[in-house]
Amino acid sequence: MRLEMFVEHEGGVSEWSIRRDRHPSYCSDLERFLPRNISLKRSKTSKQLGFNIRGGKEHNCGIFVSKVMQNSEAEKLGLQEGDQFLSVNDDNFEYIDHGEAVKIVKSNISMWITVRYFPYGYNRTYDKSGHNNPDSPQPAR
Repeated sequence: MRLEMFVEHEGGVSEWSIRRDRHPSYCSDLERFLPRNISLKRSKTSKQLGFNIRGGKEHNCGIFVSKVMQNSEAEKLGLQEGDQFLSVNDDNFEYIDHGEAVKIVKSNISMWITVRYFPYGYNRTYDKSGHNNPDSPQPAR
């Protein structure tokens, strides 16, 4: 597959061709983006989870893993930065407030977590332009 890009400049249009499979961030392993299940257990709710989350409905995005502690159970099970929580113990996490997500995760000692690696959505959690915040002022139309 070839992607073509046209760039206008003074005096005409230049044609650039870019091969997708030669782009440094291209990955043809689509399985890494499919949802997967992780069973995480800890002995008591006061024990650390081994990961941090960010995002939430109030930020107009999902709940994402922002950090995984080295040598934690979460790391051993394959949880990684950029994973989006889709559900925890049958609770839908796709449209949940951050505080509610934290409450659910922290209150369980045994969790069945469905995640997917979604770096594009995760990177949007760092968007400071206000595009993700439904309460931010919108441009006049």
